[in-house]
Amino acid sequence: MDNKIVLIILSIVLAPLAVFLQKGVGKDLLINVVLCFFFYLPAVLHSLWLVTQK
Repeated sequence: MDNKIVLIILSIVLAPLAVFLQKGVGKDLLINVVLCFFFYLPAVLHSLWLVTQK
């Protein structure tokens, strides 16, 4: 998925889904799911960081 705007919106709404679409199944997705269980804001920040980095 190449559209960054869609991924940024998904990062805010559904952080793990955006990480999955960007990175696939792996350690980044696992980290984001764990962050999502604790608090949602760190998961959103992690997702935004992964989506916006080159």
